[in-house]
Amino acid sequence: MPFIKVKDINIYYELKGTGPRLLYINGTGGDLRKKPNVFDLPVAQHFTVLAYDQRGLGQTCKPNSTYTTRGYADDAVALLETVGWEKANVYGVSFGGMVAQELAINHPEKLLRLALACTSPGGAGGSSYPLHKLAGLSVEEKAQKVASLTDIRIDNEWIKSKPNQYQSILEKIKSDWRIGLKEAGRQQGAKLQLKARKHHDAFDRLKHIKHPTFIAGGEYDGICNKQSLSSIHQQIDNSQLKFYNDGHLFFMQQQQYWSDLIDFFKEG
Repeated sequence: MPFIKVKDINIYYELKGTGPRLLYINGTGGDLRKKPNVFDLPVAQHFTVLAYDQRGLGQTCKPNSTYTTRGYADDAVALLETVGWEKANVYGVSFGGMVAQELAINHPEKLLRLALACTSPGGAGGSSYPLHKLAGLSVEEKAQKVASLTDIRIDNEWIKSKPNQYQSILEKIKSDWRIGLKEAGRQQGAKLQLKARKHHDAFDRLKHIKHPTFIAGGEYDGICNKQSLSSIHQQIDNSQLKFYNDGHLFFMQQQQYWSDLIDFFKEG
């Protein structure tokens, strides 16, 4: 298992593939032990992919301190420097997209091209669903809520018509949550990440991003709405925006998205 000393923590990372360099930044609760991960997806066949567990998550250290999306971006830049990458394409998904925004704003010299998926700018541009408010729910209630947020087409009528598929979705959500459940600091790290997510606000500063940027989202995403993505697009001059016929996890499921994303990065 590869760990590397970055700033004040040891980061768990994986580096695989061939081709142009691509830094992948995962979403809320990201853990490379969850499958499928970025290395199981089409993008890994075209790039040298660097992915990692962020501060407080997965197998990376979980210091009990204040976490911010800007601080997470500083971690990402320090990781790039530690592995010897001067520049890279950057691909941020969901919470990882918030971190990628801060990276592009504060460390533009590290960036080649930027892709943001199902994410939000915060502030006047709109925020993603407040996942920290689910903390008081039982595991079953929380899984049901997350399922319906992930794809707003999962309503009572859909559940009644596809009960087996619905149970499979819930079991996958709960199975992912069980990974590393008893590890020291896991619960605290997750709470600190959600706090950073809650306070993310890059909206007014997105205009400083000059790199080519591909913004994408799902038509039926209840976590990150279309208006938030449109707000990012409006703030970044050199950007394009596209929606796909799916929910929050469109990036896992839409083959057209992978073709579009790979073409975008290879244009650079």
